[in-house]
Amino acid sequence: MTAVVTALSNSKAEEAEWALRCDMAAVFRVSARLGWNEQIGNHNSAMIPGDDPLFVINPRGYLFQELRASDLIVCDLEGKVLRGTGELRKVAFHIHARIHLANPKATVVMHVHPQYLTALSMCEGGEFRLSHHNNLLLNDRIVYDTEGYEPVHDNEEGDRIARMLGDKSIMVMGGHGVSVVGPTVADAFDELFIAERTAMYQVTALSTGLPIRELPQRFRRNYTGPWGQRIDARMHLDAWRRVLDREEPDYKT
Repeated sequence: MTAVVTALSNSKAEEAEWALRCDMAAVFRVSARLGWNEQIGNHNSAMIPGDDPLFVINPRGYLFQELRASDLIVCDLEGKVLRGTGELRKVAFHIHARIHLANPKATVVMHVHPQYLTALSMCEGGEFRLSHHNNLLLNDRIVYDTEGYEPVHDNEEGDRIARMLGDKSIMVMGGHGVSVVGPTVADAFDELFIAERTAMYQVTALSTGLPIRELPQRFRRNYTGPWGQRIDARMHLDAWRRVLDREEPDYKT
């Protein structure tokens, strides 16, 4: 546990924050491997357990592949950096803080530009078809934003995004990328992972020029609860952490 946390008292709260930081750092490293982020842009945040409404997020200017648990900064919902070194990117604040504020269930917010979900966001009518088994669970959890015409630069736009997201967990942001929320790091990461894979299947299938099959509507799961209650999200993130423990162990320093 590094000085950013041990400078506080060695309590259960600080231990919980450190565990959260390690999960977040792991997701940054995996996201880099999968090519989800846009150079030093994109951002993931998580509310810190406790009574104070504070969140950890990556500071401006870092590649995902170099981030460590101790690099994450702590901010309040007004965008003030309270702990750590570095600054909070303004676009990150306007998206993340406003979603956290509007939806207490959105403990974790991940905003990235993965290849296939981003490609889908650029297409007229770019929505998921009901063609793969994954769509049976995913499709009721997605909202498509076609009103964001430029980068997020103020709280008004952040509030619009938060309202539109509502109780959904995935927002495909037209001409932009994707934001995924969840109650835990593992939930948000795994849902994002599966959404991106499913977008890859759809874009690949469409590239063949063949008609896309549609599964019967009656097989939809109609589920919008915590992702990890239906999918092995924690086990998936733990599997990636075992890989990182062997190959990039500095992520948890």
